[in-house]
Amino acid sequence: MTQKTLSLMNQQLHALLTGETNLVANMANASALLKSSYTDINWAGFYLYDQPKDELVLGPFQGNVACMHIANGSGVCGTAFKAQKVQRIANVHEFAGHIACDSASNSEIVVPLTKDNQKIGVLDIDSPSLDRFTEENQEELEAFAAVFLQHVDINA
Repeated sequence: MTQKTLSLMNQQLHALLTGETNLVANMANASALLKSSYTDINWAGFYLYDQPKDELVLGPFQGNVACMHIANGSGVCGTAFKAQKVQRIANVHEFAGHIACDSASNSEIVVPLTKDNQKIGVLDIDSPSLDRFTEENQEELEAFAAVFLQHVDINA
């Protein structure tokens, strides 16, 4: 993907993270950029994979307090991580096994984060509106994840 095909938000992410390899710092700024770029969302952030415990652990985010531990395969985040497939859920209340960390959330999109076959975690965004996330949003967020992963040093 070339810089010309990236949305403005994704170009901003690339510029913001260039030269920085600290995972927590990059997640903090990436979640802040998402929260300020997208309208009608109430949570944007990351969960990191804890391999020994086989669970996702809360990482940097913007929004209300959140669940701190999610079992691999549980809820929307755990399902996206286990399947290694984006989950774009129009109504989380109809998702079997949904974990209600914030009762105000009605729709959700989760993008798994994997680099060089190493599973890192997920990018998670919630909205108080039903059916908030479009196919175009999904494509942009998959590109956002790809830009983010360019700046992740899995050996650090």
